[in-house]
Amino acid sequence: MHSLDRVDLQLLRALCTDPRSTFVALAQHLHLSRNTVQARMARLEDSNAFLSFDRRINPVALGYPLTAFIEVHVQQKRLNQIVAELALVPEIVQAYGMSGATDLLVRVVCTDADDLFRIDGTILACEGVDRTETSLAMGELIPYRVTPLLERTGRRGGPGAGPDTVTT
Repeated sequence: MHSLDRVDLQLLRALCTDPRSTFVALAQHLHLSRNTVQARMARLEDSNAFLSFDRRINPVALGYPLTAFIEVHVQQKRLNQIVAELALVPEIVQAYGMSGATDLLVRVVCTDADDLFRIDGTILACEGVDRTETSLAMGELIPYRVTPLLERTGRRGGPGAGPDTVTT
C-alpha cells in the first residue's frame, strides 16, 4: 500500500490534463525539481498507480465501432477455465466477476450486429457457460475518468489520513 501526498495528487492531476507531459514540463508547472518529479513518478509507477497504456486506445480507431455488455451465467466450478477461454477472444476488452444473479459481466467491441452475434456464440460455446444476456451500448454518457476522484481526494485527505496524505 502506497500513501499519496499532496505532491503525488498534483502530479496525477497534471497528467490527467496533459498525459504526454515530460518530467521537465511537470517540474516547471508544479514548481518542483526534475529529480523530484522523476522519483515521484517512478514510485507511482512501482505502486501500480497507472493503468496500462492500451486503456487509452479507442477501439473505434481499430474498426470496432460498437460496444456491448454481455452478462454471462456460468457453472461456478468451471469459472477459471471459462475465464481462460474468454481471455483468448480478442474482442473481449474487459470482464468482471460479479455478485448477484450474473456471474460475469463482459465488455466486448464489435464491427456490427453480425460480429456481436458471432462473439456471443463464441462465449456460449465455452463449456460451463449456461446462458448469456446481451445489451448493446447506445452511447458512452460518462467516459472513464478519475480526475473528480483526484480532486475529491485532495480536498478530504483520504480515509484515516491527515490532510496531506492519502492511502491507496
